[in-house]
Amino acid sequence: MSIAVSVPIQSPAPSRPAIRPIPGPAALLVDHATKRFRVDRRKPPVVAVDDVSVLIGRGDIYGLLGANGSGKSTFIRLVSGLLTLDEGRVEVFGHDLVREEMAVKRLINRVSVDAAFFKKLSPAENLSFAARLYGLDGREARLKAAGIMARLGIGEKRMARPVEQMSRGMQQKVAIARAILTSPTLLLLDEPTTGLDPRSKLDVQSFIEELQADHDATILLTTHDLAEADRLCGRIGILAGGRLAVEETPEGLKRLVALEYGLPPTLESAFMKYTGRSLDDDVEEGEADPAD
Repeated sequence: MSIAVSVPIQSPAPSRPAIRPIPGPAALLVDHATKRFRVDRRKPPVVAVDDVSVLIGRGDIYGLLGANGSGKSTFIRLVSGLLTLDEGRVEVFGHDLVREEMAVKRLINRVSVDAAFFKKLSPAENLSFAARLYGLDGREARLKAAGIMARLGIGEKRMARPVEQMSRGMQQKVAIARAILTSPTLLLLDEPTTGLDPRSKLDVQSFIEELQADHDATILLTTHDLAEADRLCGRIGILAGGRLAVEETPEGLKRLVALEYGLPPTLESAFMKYTGRSLDDDVEEGEADPAD
């Protein structure tokens, strides 16, 4: 995928990257999206997402990075229809999110770091319920679910245990399996590997790569793991204060901070430059997004 973008110059308020045509049909078009939250009647609204435009091609993995409170999770919720836009528009494979909400929701699925389940039910029962909601054949769904869970390292014995007896990392794997089960054409992954051990994290990352390669899935990924973003993402956008500060390929970001600012050619340098934050300090503070 090739998107030409304008490079922000060094200034207190960097210019927004321009959105330009991509080869082939767009999987996701976000055009001047803005979302505000009123957290105190005596104060002006908090602008969580501020005039953000993003264009993602079919079959691409796009990474969204940013400090806590930068608007990443709000952006994901806007795209998924869980929050309404104050300004702008969202299109998924040409379908307008507002005018064709149900058509869009049939094309997408979302995994968040705080995935919800029927805790008393087993993973198999949770996945079976999701399959029925999407009108999938019961037997076919069970076979597909078993294959997905096995690929993610969840054996048959664990499939029968209540979800509440599973670790947080294992529950996150179930959430990923549930999302993949419905074969979404656009998969929204909001920090999907948070809480996973290193082996499980690698399993999930490999599975994401397989989804892209074998099923032409388009993926929007938020993560605090810069190595994960470097490995998986064809392009990366960095949010700062609700605005898209820069957008480039991983290698392009590394070159940019090295050539323009004399910093080490790493994603961590880019993260610190455009967010003004250390990644370690950011993770310790916890999420501050008003929608989280």
